[in-house]
Amino acid sequence: MNKPIIALDFASKQQVEEFLAQFSEPLFVKVGMELYFQEGPELVRYIKSLGHEIFLDLKLHDIPNTVESAMRGLSKLGVDMVNVHAAGGLEMMKAAKRGLADSDAKLIAVTQLTSTSEEEMHEDQLVYVSLEESVLHYAKRAMHAGLDGVVCSVLEAEAIGDACGQEFLRVTPGIRPAAVSADDQKRVATPAQAREKGSSHIVVGRAITKADNPSESYAQIAAEWSGEF
Repeated sequence: MNKPIIALDFASKQQVEEFLAQFSEPLFVKVGMELYFQEGPELVRYIKSLGHEIFLDLKLHDIPNTVESAMRGLSKLGVDMVNVHAAGGLEMMKAAKRGLADSDAKLIAVTQLTSTSEEEMHEDQLVYVSLEESVLHYAKRAMHAGLDGVVCSVLEAEAIGDACGQEFLRVTPGIRPAAVSADDQKRVATPAQAREKGSSHIVVGRAITKADNPSESYAQIAAEWSGEF
């Protein structure tokens, strides 16, 4: 099983340093907009120097030429996974892929955010198919563009695997152990449910970063994800 991806939802490098110091093994971590926009590429280089894998979660969404140029710059950071918004369209996703031509990073596309409900999708985006249909459509377009996978909720992971193949990545945020609050996520699941429904990767944030003992919480989530208990 792939290691759980820990969302480093912190505001400073100091907080990241303090958090990572609690772990003795290499991790797979997610650096999102909050942290990247505060600390920039030097933080990414620092985390890589410690031997950790990085999912750089910036969700690029712009005209194809701009996204291609941005990806060309990000490819120099040596990250392991990056993403775009599938809503940017087929040509934009192809351009992102071209920008990563000199990188081994996996490129995935955000389908619908796990904070988005079907009602909100209808009202805010004027998308009137079901949420699962929308996510599946975006996944197929991402596959057609040559991407490695998508970000989706656990609820759509199985259908995407059936439609796009089991090698197509299904990175699923909104993962919470049963006793932990869903916070601002709407389509959530436990690590065991994610494994059973076909997620290839899970992203876990506050259940680890806000835990009294983050290392212990991570170990428990990793064990549940891998099916050890």
